[in-house]
Amino acid sequence: QVQLVESGGGLVKAGGSLRLSCEVSVAIYSMNAMAWFVQTSGNPRELVASMSRIGDISYADSVKGRFTISRDDAKNTVYLQMDSLKPDDTGVYYCAGRNWGQISYDYWGQGTQVTVSS
Repeated sequence: QVQLVESGGGLVKAGGSLRLSCEVSVAIYSMNAMAWFVQTSGNPRELVASMSRIGDISYADSVKGRFTISRDDAKNTVYLQMDSLKPDDTGVYYCAGRNWGQISYDYWGQGTQVTVSS
Protein backbone atom coordinates (compact mmCIF):
# COMPACT_ATOMS: atom_id res chain seq x y z
CA GLN A 1 0.00 0.00 0.00
CA VAL A 2 1.52 3.28 -1.13
CA GLN A 3 1.11 6.14 1.32
CA LEU A 4 1.69 9.83 0.74
CA VAL A 5 1.89 12.24 3.66
CA GLU A 6 1.85 15.99 3.05
CA SER A 7 3.10 18.64 5.43
CA GLY A 8 4.03 22.30 5.38
CA GLY A 9 0.69 23.99 4.92
CA GLY A 10 -0.42 26.93 7.02
CA LEU A 11 -1.49 30.54 7.11
CA VAL A 12 0.62 33.11 5.32
CA LYS A 13 0.17 36.69 4.17
CA ALA A 14 -0.02 37.59 0.51
CA GLY A 15 3.47 37.80 -0.95
CA GLY A 16 4.82 35.22 1.46
CA SER A 17 6.18 31.73 0.87
CA LEU A 18 5.53 28.18 1.95
CA ARG A 19 7.18 24.88 1.14
CA LEU A 20 5.02 21.80 1.03
CA SER A 21 6.52 18.36 1.47
CA CYS A 22 5.15 14.98 0.44
CA GLU A 23 6.79 11.92 1.92
CA VAL A 24 6.16 8.74 -0.08
CA SER A 25 6.27 5.26 1.45
CA VAL A 26 7.89 3.74 -1.63
CA ALA A 27 10.76 4.77 -3.84
CA ILE A 28 9.73 7.79 -5.91
CA TYR A 29 11.55 6.37 -8.93
CA SER A 30 9.00 3.56 -8.95
CA MET A 31 6.36 6.13 -9.89
CA ASN A 32 5.85 7.37 -13.43
CA ALA A 33 4.98 10.83 -12.17
CA MET A 34 4.35 12.87 -9.04
CA ALA A 35 2.15 15.92 -8.83
CA TRP A 36 0.52 18.52 -6.65
CA PHE A 37 -3.17 19.37 -6.93
CA VAL A 38 -5.26 22.04 -5.22
CA GLN A 39 -8.91 21.93 -4.26
CA THR A 40 -10.89 25.00 -3.35
CA SER A 41 -14.33 24.98 -1.80
CA GLY A 42 -16.94 23.54 -4.15
CA ASN A 43 -14.50 22.88 -6.97
CA PRO A 44 -12.78 19.74 -8.27
CA ARG A 45 -9.09 19.21 -7.71
CA GLU A 46 -6.92 21.05 -10.18
CA LEU A 47 -3.39 20.21 -11.24
CA VAL A 48 -0.83 22.69 -9.95
CA ALA A 49 2.46 21.08 -10.92
CA SER A 50 3.74 17.70 -12.07
CA MET A 51 7.08 16.03 -12.54
CA SER A 52 7.68 12.87 -14.56
CA ARG A 53 10.16 10.15 -13.65
CA ILE A 54 12.61 11.55 -16.20
CA GLY A 55 12.21 15.09 -14.92
CA ASP A 56 9.70 16.63 -17.30
CA ILE A 57 7.92 19.39 -15.38
CA SER A 58 4.71 21.28 -16.05
CA TYR A 59 2.84 23.98 -14.16
CA ALA A 60 -0.62 25.46 -14.23
CA ASP A 61 -0.54 28.88 -15.89
CA SER A 62 -1.67 30.51 -12.66
CA VAL A 63 1.47 29.43 -10.77
CA LYS A 64 4.18 29.63 -13.43
CA GLY A 65 7.12 31.63 -12.19
CA ARG A 66 5.95 31.43 -8.57
CA PHE A 67 5.84 27.73 -7.69
CA THR A 68 8.57 25.13 -8.08
CA ILE A 69 8.16 21.36 -7.88
CA SER A 70 11.17 19.26 -6.98
CA ARG A 71 12.03 15.90 -5.48
CA ASP A 72 14.67 14.24 -3.34
CA ASP A 73 14.90 10.58 -4.36
CA ALA A 74 17.09 9.75 -1.39
CA LYS A 75 14.35 10.94 0.97
CA ASN A 76 11.44 9.74 -1.18
CA THR A 77 10.02 13.23 -0.85
CA VAL A 78 8.44 15.63 -3.30
CA TYR A 79 8.34 19.35 -2.61
CA LEU A 80 6.32 22.32 -3.77
CA GLN A 81 8.01 25.66 -3.15
CA MET A 82 5.34 28.35 -3.22
CA ASP A 83 6.53 31.96 -3.52
CA SER A 84 4.72 35.26 -4.05
CA LEU A 85 1.57 33.68 -2.71
CA LYS A 86 -1.79 35.20 -3.51
CA PRO A 87 -5.17 34.85 -1.77
CA ASP A 88 -6.37 32.90 -4.82
CA ASP A 89 -3.80 30.20 -3.98
CA THR A 90 -5.82 29.32 -0.89
CA GLY A 91 -7.01 25.72 -0.82
CA VAL A 92 -6.21 22.18 0.21
CA TYR A 93 -3.10 20.92 -1.54
CA TYR A 94 -2.79 17.23 -2.34
CA CYS A 95 0.20 15.22 -3.37
CA ALA A 96 -0.42 12.47 -5.92
CA GLY A 97 1.50 9.65 -7.53
CA ARG A 98 0.92 7.84 -10.81
CA ASN A 99 2.00 4.33 -11.69
CA TRP A 100 3.64 3.36 -14.93
CA GLY A 101 1.14 2.81 -17.72
CA GLN A 102 -1.61 4.76 -16.00
CA ILE A 103 -3.25 7.98 -17.16
CA SER A 104 -4.81 9.05 -13.89
CA TYR A 105 -3.13 9.43 -10.54
CA ASP A 106 -3.44 6.33 -8.39
CA TYR A 107 -2.28 7.48 -4.99
CA TRP A 108 -3.24 10.52 -2.96
CA GLY A 109 -2.23 12.10 0.29
CA GLN A 110 -4.63 13.43 2.88
CA GLY A 111 -4.09 17.05 1.88
CA THR A 112 -2.67 20.06 3.65
CA GLN A 113 -4.46 23.40 4.03
CA VAL A 114 -2.86 26.55 2.64
CA THR A 115 -4.50 29.85 3.50
CA VAL A 116 -3.21 33.12 2.08
CA SER A 117 -4.55 36.27 3.68
CA SER A 118 -4.73 39.61 1.91
